[in-house]
Amino acid sequence: MDSVRDPYEIRPGVPSVEVYRRLRTGAGLSDKSAEAAAVALPNTWYGVVVHHRGAPVGMGRVVGDGGTAFQVVDMCVLPEHQGQGLGKQIMAALVAELDRRAPATAYVSLIADGPARFLYGKFGFADVAGHGSVGMYRTA
Repeated sequence: MDSVRDPYEIRPGVPSVEVYRRLRTGAGLSDKSAEAAAVALPNTWYGVVVHHRGAPVGMGRVVGDGGTAFQVVDMCVLPEHQGQGLGKQIMAALVAELDRRAPATAYVSLIADGPARFLYGKFGFADVAGHGSVGMYRTA
């Protein structure tokens, strides 16, 4: 992106542990411990960070086994930068990399919170409920 016309730049990679935690909580996602983030971030299959005039303001990651299963996680943009189409740009970058490197038979999933489901739908994601499956998570 041209930084003169557009102050936003999407770069491949993952943020530092501190920035990761700040972006998550700043965007309203749950906090993760520094220890957990330090283990998780280097195991990212592919990630991007959005910078606004050099400062990180959003991110998204793909995690998985590299062959059969992938999950889009940590999609977030700080509230003061929302409404600029950044979520769409993050998803476009993640999906482009999945299309480029992930096997065609891989299962790619995500958890959509609230109206984010409409964004994800634009990239081919659909509800699993009603297809004989239901998303679940462990609470304890």
